[in-house]
Amino acid sequence: MKTNPKTPRGFTLVELLVVIVIIAALAGLTAPMVIRQRKKADQTEAVSNARQIGIALFEFETEYGNFPDAATAAVVAANTDTQASSGNTANDRFRQLIRSGIAQAEGIFYCKTVYTKKPDNAFNNDQNALARGEVGYGMMVRADDTGLSASGNPARPIVMAPFTAELNQKFDFEMYDGKAVILKLDNSVASIPIIQRSGLAKMNGKNLDEGGIDTVWGVDTNVKYAFPLPKSGATGASGLKPQEQN
Repeated sequence: MKTNPKTPRGFTLVELLVVIVIIAALAGLTAPMVIRQRKKADQTEAVSNARQIGIALFEFETEYGNFPDAATAAVVAANTDTQASSGNTANDRFRQLIRSGIAQAEGIFYCKTVYTKKPDNAFNNDQNALARGEVGYGMMVRADDTGLSASGNPARPIVMAPFTAELNQKFDFEMYDGKAVILKLDNSVASIPIIQRSGLAKMNGKNLDEGGIDTVWGVDTNVKYAFPLPKSGATGASGLKPQEQN
């Protein structure tokens, strides 16, 4: 007597729904971990590039007397037969490191932010070198726009990221999981907490650009930020592009 083989039983709708719910739950548990690891990787890249910027700045200071400003721009232009990059944005100042031959690529000036894009490493002319969005770091300069030097309190912050889209002294809390990357005058890089409600990053309870007694800048050195130029379309807090705010 022949018996009919049993037809394989498929998933029921209930079983399929249970599997979908389990997969969704697992995805929900792992997604924050993946996002946090991605932010950590972006922060690590920012720290590494900040160190490279520091090395380039100190070599530049040795050759030209201080960190990039309008006066050094004229000397770099004369020495290299290029246009003077005497603007006051971070792009203008860092561009001198490329034109002088000290920095060999645009990549060290990049870090992931809401206002940056990956650099194309096309810097064979004045227009292409460190174009809008290719610089992620701000730079501290004197209040009169002259460049700082390697002398002074070694804890002074000289390069920093990531800022918010408004490109002011506030830092983006979300980008590096609540941390700001700060290059100091001794070429050490610190990841310091951002105060979420204010967007400020403080060192020893002081704002990074704060002067006075018991600050890293003291009473005789007044400083301000030189901000990077954002990728096309972004504007600063006042509605003006950052280079128009100075």
